[in-house]
Amino acid sequence: MATTKTGTTKKKPAAKKKAAPKAAGTAEAKTRFNAALEEAKAGAAALKEEASSRAVAYRAEAKGKSEDWMVDAKGRAGDLAVEAKSKTSDGISSLGKVVGDSAELIDEKLGEKYGDYARSTSRSLQEAAAKLDNKSVEEIGEDAREAVRKSPAAAVGIAAVVGFLVARLFSSGRK
Repeated sequence: MATTKTGTTKKKPAAKKKAAPKAAGTAEAKTRFNAALEEAKAGAAALKEEASSRAVAYRAEAKGKSEDWMVDAKGRAGDLAVEAKSKTSDGISSLGKVVGDSAELIDEKLGEKYGDYARSTSRSLQEAAAKLDNKSVEEIGEDAREAVRKSPAAAVGIAAVVGFLVARLFSSGRK
């Protein structure tokens, strides 16, 4: 009999790769990564600097605009105060004239004594209107501050009454 030998082939071991190119590629990747990282840091610093300079510019622009608005507001407030002073003076003067004109009727209906009160009131109102016309808005403001300093309770009471009257005026308009 013949014996057959089963054949097995021996495998050759795998060839080793060169280690030097792998180490060189890793080092190159690290240097590229570090360079990219440094570039990103520099870009972030530049963006920060640009943002800071823009913020300073916007802040200065906003401050300039707010100062312009303040000047405009003060001017308009002054104009409105002068206009209000003029209208108030005209109103007081008109009221004095109406009271003076009705003094004769009061003489006839209620007596001469009450007519004299009406004439006296008319003169007082006319004088108050003239004084108001002759004073500047600043002088009127200072007079008001002085009156509040002298009698703060009266000032609070007057403010409450005026507030109540204004509230009634506006609430009656809704009904």
